[in-house]
Amino acid sequence: MVGVSNRTEPQSLTKGPGRQLFERAVHHGGFLAGTAIVLVVFAAAIGAGVLSPYDPYIQDLGSRLIPPVWQDGGSWEHPLGTDHLGRDYLSRLLHGARISLLIGCVTVAISGTLGTILGLVAGYFGGRVDAAIMFLITVRLSMPVVLVALAIVAIFGGSLTIVMIVLGLLLWDRFAVVIRSSTQQIRDLDYITSARALGCSTPRIIASEVLPNVLNNLIVVATLEMAHAITLEAALSFLGLGVQPPLPSWGLMVAEGKDMLLFDPWLIAIPGCALFALIFAINLVGDGVRDITAPESRS
Repeated sequence: MVGVSNRTEPQSLTKGPGRQLFERAVHHGGFLAGTAIVLVVFAAAIGAGVLSPYDPYIQDLGSRLIPPVWQDGGSWEHPLGTDHLGRDYLSRLLHGARISLLIGCVTVAISGTLGTILGLVAGYFGGRVDAAIMFLITVRLSMPVVLVALAIVAIFGGSLTIVMIVLGLLLWDRFAVVIRSSTQQIRDLDYITSARALGCSTPRIIASEVLPNVLNNLIVVATLEMAHAITLEAALSFLGLGVQPPLPSWGLMVAEGKDMLLFDPWLIAIPGCALFALIFAINLVGDGVRDITAPESRS
């Protein structure tokens, strides 16, 4: 009589890639925390029109510089107080989330598209094409982002559209470098060679074989550059060359409150903490995506 074996395959071998990614995600504290904060900010931005107790642009000089509710003189009528023009600070903070997220997303869309195309072309073709694109990357890296952005915005004027375009055209280099390196690592692998042998066109190979396999690196860079773009916008707005009044940019709110720093520090602290929380959360998400999609790279 032949015994029946009750052995089963190791559990790790029976899990699909999607299940493994899900389990890594739910056990990654930083990724979960960052995702939660980003989702809260997105929800606040999307629902700002409903959640805002007042119009963020309406001025009421009779109610100017009301402190937040946790300070003496504060009231629940204006939970986060009012600014120097009597505008409700909570309403401006909620609408300011829209500005920051819009700038981050549009900037990443522009810079990511440009940098990814250059990186794929350079990494796949190599040779003179790679040398030419690397020259462009070197030229871009030789230009200080903040100084160039300040010069361009000063020439063409500060506006939301100008800031997004300028930042999008200045932050593509990291995308290009990372995607180029990733493409070089896979361009001679068997499945790429098989696609060439089957007669697939070069654009099809790049789009259907190369791009999906560098997508995780692209997502990580996109999150980091989104945080970078939001920081740069805040810096430009603080200097008066970014988003212009009366738009409720968080950087502009900090700039408008700097004259009252010693008397009403909450005017700077509230938008400053919002900026810190959003940028910190986006970086947590980027680090989490890297750890989840490529756990072997964790130190």
